[in-house]
Amino acid sequence: MRYEREILDTPEWWQQLDAYIQEQKDRNPGHVQSGLIQVLHYVQDRFGYVPERATNHVAQSLGVPTAYVAGVASFYSYFSLEPKGSYNVSVCLGTACYVKGSQAVLDEFCRQLDIAPGETTDDGLFTIVEARCLGACGQAPIVMVNDEVHARVQPEEVQDIIAQYTAEARGELEPA
Repeated sequence: MRYEREILDTPEWWQQLDAYIQEQKDRNPGHVQSGLIQVLHYVQDRFGYVPERATNHVAQSLGVPTAYVAGVASFYSYFSLEPKGSYNVSVCLGTACYVKGSQAVLDEFCRQLDIAPGETTDDGLFTIVEARCLGACGQAPIVMVNDEVHARVQPEEVQDIIAQYTAEARGELEPA
């Protein structure tokens, strides 16, 4: 995460964040917290998660406790307080997908990548996420890698899916 540290160590980043926070405060004078979710989105969109240093800065800038900001960030599933991989592998465990074998697909991703759900590989490429429903029940079991849907995935296809994104990350393939 050297890149993240480099950004967080630049005065420009903090100035941009302060300007955005001020913009949110100006939109809702007297209701400091009403812009908090937008500010957290701003941070999350930049880093893929909400770093602790940014959480502390946002809290101080809004004049609220850090625990309040962290509580909001941890309550909503969109926000992550931990770095995610370049490829977020969401395996649907909703009823239709589960009945069609998604647990075995999830287990195979975990085995192949040597991580548990919610964890990220050491190289920062993959994060595995358990999803409750991805809204494509007719194509169960579903796996989403970032925004790309893989339908009717079977455990024996997991290795090829991982290889595809690993090759893409290395520049050997064009992005899907």
